[in-house]
Amino acid sequence: MAKKTFSTKPGAERNGFKPDVIESYTADRDVTLLEFLIQAMPERKRTAIKNLLGHNQIAVNGIPVTQFDTPLKEGDEVKANLTREFRVFYNRRVKLVYEDNDIIVINKGYGLLSMGTDKVKEGTAYSIIRDYLKWKDPRNMLFIVHRLDRDTSGLMVFAKSQEAKERLQHNWNNMVISRKYLAVVEGKPEPAEGEVRSYLAENSRFEVYSTDNPDEGKLAITRYKTLRSRNGYSLMEVSLDTGRKNQIRVHMKDLGHPIAGDRRYGAKSSPIHRMALHAQTLRFVHPMTRKDMNFSTPVPASFAKMVSMS
Repeated sequence: MAKKTFSTKPGAERNGFKPDVIESYTADRDVTLLEFLIQAMPERKRTAIKNLLGHNQIAVNGIPVTQFDTPLKEGDEVKANLTREFRVFYNRRVKLVYEDNDIIVINKGYGLLSMGTDKVKEGTAYSIIRDYLKWKDPRNMLFIVHRLDRDTSGLMVFAKSQEAKERLQHNWNNMVISRKYLAVVEGKPEPAEGEVRSYLAENSRFEVYSTDNPDEGKLAITRYKTLRSRNGYSLMEVSLDTGRKNQIRVHMKDLGHPIAGDRRYGAKSSPIHRMALHAQTLRFVHPMTRKDMNFSTPVPASFAKMVSMS
């Protein structure tokens, strides 16, 4: 069982910032949280440990928890803040999924920019998470690793250090083991499972299109599988061999079955008033520890309803 107390960063005293005293532990087996904490903190009484739990001073994998019977898996990181409560992050458009010293994983809502533009600087997924990290420690940093379209919801990873960012970006295709999306498309693709392969290029209107000319665009490969078809729509599982801009949107259009709500790429309907594309699964190698990081989210309720029996 690993234990570490974080020390003050160089220059902290000069900046007038006193870091929290945080102890870090690693679960060496599957166990409930309270049982683990009692074993990990033999010098503290059970009531003191429960008091830490009750005041949001315990976090599992970066997420504050108060439930004593929270299940832990081997390798989970547990932190105890002996100074103050961990901030309970809440934003209706961003859900915090995982956090450690090097990376942070979120579930981004639709209609939210991943990062700022020339016109929009605040109110993006990046700025929301940056402000949260700055609250914890004004010296904390946040780095963009990849992005999702504004109208695509789902899993994103950010880096908390320059080194983590560079390792992920420079080795993205090798370090990302799996990226799967859910899409609801118009109609019923035939065949129900297959692959779309083309070269993607972009015109002066910033619209991406497919071409057979390798000198004109970059190779893009999309694999798809139909999970359910009903009511004139199909729920698709889509995985990427490459990560090009608007790749899934263009390739679904090429199939003749554009994503519902994606009028830019040929959709004729928008039953849930958004583009029905969600980054459901993100599995990658941790840039620093080399651990297998595997995250998944449920099927959005609005997607399921579009292809439901009712």
